[in-house]
Amino acid sequence: MGWPVTAAGAALVLIVLRDVFHTLWHPTRHGGLSRLVMTAVWRLSKTSRRRRSTGLAGPIGMAAVVATWSLTAVLGWALVYWPHMPEGFTYAPGLRPAEHSGFVDALYVSLVHISTLGLGDIAPAEGWLRIAAPLEALAGFALLSATVAWTLGIFPALGRRRALALRISHLVRTHPATDQVDADAGAEILDSLSSDISVVCVDFLQYAESYYFHDGDDAISLARQLPGAMNLADQASAARHPDVRMSAAVLRAALDDLAAILDHRFLHTQGVARQVFAAFARDHGYPEAP
Repeated sequence: MGWPVTAAGAALVLIVLRDVFHTLWHPTRHGGLSRLVMTAVWRLSKTSRRRRSTGLAGPIGMAAVVATWSLTAVLGWALVYWPHMPEGFTYAPGLRPAEHSGFVDALYVSLVHISTLGLGDIAPAEGWLRIAAPLEALAGFALLSATVAWTLGIFPALGRRRALALRISHLVRTHPATDQVDADAGAEILDSLSSDISVVCVDFLQYAESYYFHDGDDAISLARQLPGAMNLADQASAARHPDVRMSAAVLRAALDDLAAILDHRFLHTQGVARQVFAAFARDHGYPEAP
């Protein structure tokens, strides 16, 4: 039982480390634990009739991912230690090794090391275990740092997304006439909007988990406001000013890129941009376009 169990534990640890790496430093659509947990929490929240439940899906999902990472890592290291207890460990006076060599004791040792407490009542004695235990402490510190970095990164991305939605809302609410759009100022506004959409595209690629955060108020909800940006691009494409038409084409390309990212990573409609944005709105609780 010994080494196969140890190998299984090491595999669990590697799975966690791989998932942390891909989630934070090399995001891909092949996400593992984090993607599965976030998706499950999002779908579970949508079964509730209360919109508030959907609003909590993102924070709860992140907490669930961190808990999954931590528990899986603790379990993995415990499986590494367990087959080698009590022979591979030293025990403090008063502890009987035969009575403290079960799986619960292995979990205890794993928790002590991953939290860097270092209580010392049960300590590794074999050479390779004395190397493995500090490695677990380093992994625990890396996991804590990764959680902080993830949190600090995802909320600025949400802020950029909501700021873009609010800006689109401002433009839509002013009801600009065609002659107002058909001017140098109109081209500048469209170019700035295209730039902001490009930033949000990168945010959805780098922080895919931000998709599962509900934006709350309609004015700051990108899912609610994107059809307004599409309408603005269509309006500007008929302008007489060549710079405005060019800016409208760039805006439309940026919107198409955003739709492609949303559809490829989350929605899977295989439709055109308007269909993807409609599905995005429905997925975030907006059954009708504004």
